[in-house]
Amino acid sequence: MTLPQQFLLVVGLTAVTIVSRNLFLLSRRPLPLPARLKIALRFAPAAALAAVVAPELLLATPLGQPWVKIGAALVASAYFVARRGILGTILSGMLAFWALSWIGRTWG
Repeated sequence: MTLPQQFLLVVGLTAVTIVSRNLFLLSRRPLPLPARLKIALRFAPAAALAAVVAPELLLATPLGQPWVKIGAALVASAYFVARRGILGTILSGMLAFWALSWIGRTWG
């Protein structure tokens, strides 16, 4: 692919993204959503999160120890259920991941 073709590809993808994301702004009146679509959209964040997190948890770590990721996810989930804080959830999960990885390298 030549440089002009690459440039045109980026410009085209940018235009498609801008139009598709802002199409609802072009209308002068509000566009009502059907009730079924509103109900379905309530589950979209959970479905997207599950689609991203589940494969990552189930794939083995570079050390070949899938329990490290699952243990860290359980610690982070427990923190979130107890405190409802996003930053603490991330920190507790990462600390648990590092600790379990270290334990796996040291005693594994």
